[in-house]
Amino acid sequence: MAAVKPNSIDEYIAGFPENVQKILQEVRMVIRNTAPEAVETISYDMPTFNLDGKYLVYFAGWKKHIALYPVTEKIFQLFPGELSGYKGTKGSVHFPLNKPIPVELIRKIVEQLIVERQAVES
Repeated sequence: MAAVKPNSIDEYIAGFPENVQKILQEVRMVIRNTAPEAVETISYDMPTFNLDGKYLVYFAGWKKHIALYPVTEKIFQLFPGELSGYKGTKGSVHFPLNKPIPVELIRKIVEQLIVERQAVES
């Protein structure tokens, strides 16, 4: 895992073993393809996608999982079956490194985060 503070998502990902780098890149591409207008940055030492100047979604690599933040209460309500197989915290979901990354679920989460952002701004 990253020993120095990264200045970019590329630097962040480069700090992980090759097998984890591939997974982090996969998560990054799902987010990028789902929210192409979002801007990549690093915030709180984690890869972050900002939309309209505010954070949309973070992701991070850990020893045994990839975490996605925030996972809102609405997301937990919309996708209870899909999220039930994953651990996490009140505002995150953890995808284990030893299982396939649920690309479609990540896409749905990001789409919902965009919907929630638009609802707040309108």
